[in-house]
Amino acid sequence: MKKISIVVPTYNEEENVVPLSQAIVKEMGEKLSAYDYELLFIDNCSTDNTQRLLREICAGNPRIKAIFNAKNFGQFNSPYYGLCQAEGDCAILVCADFQDPIELLPRFVEEWEKGYRIVSGIKTTSRENKLMRFFRTCYYKMIKKMSPVEQIEHFTGFGLYDRKFLEVLKSLDDPTPFLRGIVAELGFRRKEIPYEQQRRAAGKTHNNWASLYDAAMLSFTSYTKVGLRMATIIGFCCSAVSLLIALFYLVYKLIFWDRFVAGTIPILLAVCVLGSVQLFFIGLIGEYILSINRRVMKRPLVVEEERINFGEEKKEKEEG
Repeated sequence: MKKISIVVPTYNEEENVVPLSQAIVKEMGEKLSAYDYELLFIDNCSTDNTQRLLREICAGNPRIKAIFNAKNFGQFNSPYYGLCQAEGDCAILVCADFQDPIELLPRFVEEWEKGYRIVSGIKTTSRENKLMRFFRTCYYKMIKKMSPVEQIEHFTGFGLYDRKFLEVLKSLDDPTPFLRGIVAELGFRRKEIPYEQQRRAAGKTHNNWASLYDAAMLSFTSYTKVGLRMATIIGFCCSAVSLLIALFYLVYKLIFWDRFVAGTIPILLAVCVLGSVQLFFIGLIGEYILSINRRVMKRPLVVEEERINFGEEKKEKEEG
């Protein structure tokens, strides 16, 4: 019997973990009863009652497992690590807030059985904020045009991943993985399933402008070279313009000394503009350097504090 792993990252989802686990168990029992399964929650050091509720859920069903991280390791590391810990023949990554429709699980498995190693859920429509949807669309299209690597628009990671691809993820040894880019760059033959993203069932989103900026810059620095190329070209142009301004300044000073003070105003403005452009690209290069620094440090994806229902399963296998 094939085994399916459902991986659910959580952070302060006390209002959602219980109904979500019930919905997934019901879906597996009614429509995917021909498969064995494990439901793996990986909690990113929640500060509410999420961990207590997960303990109760795991106590009531040995097929439900949990990993508690020692700290919050970010929105990318925790889901990636959860996929690497999945033991099934395939793994399905699902958000904990019901924005990813559980009803699509059988469809994912159906396409997987047809031979697709990856089945990706694509948000063709969404009930999220329209302004946020617009910004996301612009971002995806911009990255897609600038990156030499194929990029998947409106893909959050929701989807099914075959065991062979999970082994690829485990072998990468990347301390700052960007799953969406990895799927596009290194993934096998992929099937895209359109869906409408729902609103959160309960609670508040933990994404803010800082986390969205981190996500955007991780994608930009990992899969584009255009920022560095622009910095090189525009930096060269700024240097040339600065040299011309310096020569003009020298000639103007020698010939029109009596008008020197009045004439320095537009020159100073030009220098300030060029300086601001240079500072912008120095900051952009700094983002690339920061990305490199994180990868060179080789820190672990996450540090576990506790595992639930992993040891019991191993004992059952040994006794059997």
